[in-house]
Amino acid sequence: MQAVSGFFQVLDAILSFYEWIVIASVILSWLFAFNVLNYSNGAVRTISDIVHRLTEPVLEQIRRVVPIMGNLDLSPLVLFFAIMLVRASVLPGLHELVLRALF
Repeated sequence: MQAVSGFFQVLDAILSFYEWIVIASVILSWLFAFNVLNYSNGAVRTISDIVHRLTEPVLEQIRRVVPIMGNLDLSPLVLFFAIMLVRASVLPGLHELVLRALF
């Protein structure tokens, strides 16, 4: 039982971490858009590349369904709310279902 609970806690922590990565992606895009940061700085380029590689595959799939409206990209917001929904309702329900099935 503890292994199952531990698995779901790890899954929740991963989703929480990914939420923060999505937030970092949005903040970085704003900082680049307003020329607060630029790609010539090696550390900034490395961090931006890591964040981009972690978020862009998922955001690209969302952009296929939710198009960019003018200059406003809603895909990070959709992803953030989807992660919140999974963490708030899907994970607890699935956790309870697995516990009932196993014990």
